[in-house]
Amino acid sequence: MSKYSFLLKLCRFKVTGFTPEDFQNNPELKKCVIIMAPHTAAYDFLVGLLCIRHLGLKMAMVVKKEMFIFPFKGFLTKIGCVPVDRKHALHFTDFAVDLIKGREEIAFILCPEGSRKYVEHWKRGFYQIAEKAGVPICLSHIDFKSRTTGVGKIFYPTGNYEQDLAEIEKYYYGMRGLRKGRFNLENR
Repeated sequence: MSKYSFLLKLCRFKVTGFTPEDFQNNPELKKCVIIMAPHTAAYDFLVGLLCIRHLGLKMAMVVKKEMFIFPFKGFLTKIGCVPVDRKHALHFTDFAVDLIKGREEIAFILCPEGSRKYVEHWKRGFYQIAEKAGVPICLSHIDFKSRTTGVGKIFYPTGNYEQDLAEIEKYYYGMRGLRKGRFNLENR
């Protein structure tokens, strides 16, 4: 048992879906965008990160550059965080695509809700990044209702965002984050 699966067990979460071997044996998944949902609290994200580590993925996620100060900078860098200047948000998609294309292996992690509070519509950046970088989208969940986490589905963008988003959202219907009522697909 890896230290990450042990920590997930301590958090009372079971990993479902894809296994570490599934990712190791599939060259198409060496580069991907991973979306994590629901994201209603920082704890949701912590469970998701433990899951990604358990799966053995070389993750990267963006964190506002203001967080890259002592004593956090070393830790954030070690776990795969990349500083981003939020003042240049218009160029974020290009920044992310360049980051993905510049690495041999990368699991670029985003929360499509864009916030820990209730939002009616997901941000579309994750889709644009995957489409421009030519990589699949891995659907990762942190469901407090079933106490499961994992990557359960791989999705390849078709170019029809509205149709694809409807298909992606079906995967998350009925899941619940730590903070009940903050996930827009919880009651579907």
